[in-house]
Amino acid sequence: MTWIEVNDRFQSNYCYRLECAEGQDFDADFKPQLTPMQMLRLGVFGGCYMTDGANEFPSHWFEGAKLSPGKYNSCLNYFSVEASQSLQVWQAKGWIYHDDPRGWFQWYCRYYRGRRVELEDRRQIKRWRAFRRHWMAVIHYCEPFDHNCRIKQRQALLHWAYDSRNI
Repeated sequence: MTWIEVNDRFQSNYCYRLECAEGQDFDADFKPQLTPMQMLRLGVFGGCYMTDGANEFPSHWFEGAKLSPGKYNSCLNYFSVEASQSLQVWQAKGWIYHDDPRGWFQWYCRYYRGRRVELEDRRQIKRWRAFRRHWMAVIHYCEPFDHNCRIKQRQALLHWAYDSRNI
C-alpha cells in the first residue's frame, strides 16, 4: 500500500492510502467519461484548480494541462465560459467533505488514484450520477454536436467528467 502525504494551501500533514491501482476498481455505478488528466488538458475550472497541490498527483497529469495558477481564467475552459460556482458557495451549501477541501474534483482525483473512503465515495458518486440531468438537458434542447448550444452546461459537464463534446 502506498501512502500519500499532502501539504498545500488547503491541507497540512494530511495522509491517505492508495488501496487500488490508478484508474481501476471503480464502483459499478461510477463510469466517468474523462480521466482527471484529460479534464485538465481539455480545460476545466478556469485553469486554477489545484495548481498549488500538483505535487500530490503524478506529474504526467499536468503535461499539456491548461493552468492558470492563482487566477481563474475562463478562456482556458474548453468552451471558454465560466461554468462553476465558487468554493465559498460549495462550502455554504455543505457540499465539501472535510478530507477534500477543494470539492468534487479533488475527490475524483484521489478516487482515480486509488483512495477509497466508503461513505464519501457513495455520496460523491450519487452527486455525479445526479449531474447527468445536465447531459439530458443538452440532448433535449440542442441539435446533436451543436457545441454553441448550452455551452455553460457543456462546460459544467466537463467539470464532472462527462464528455459533453460527444453530444
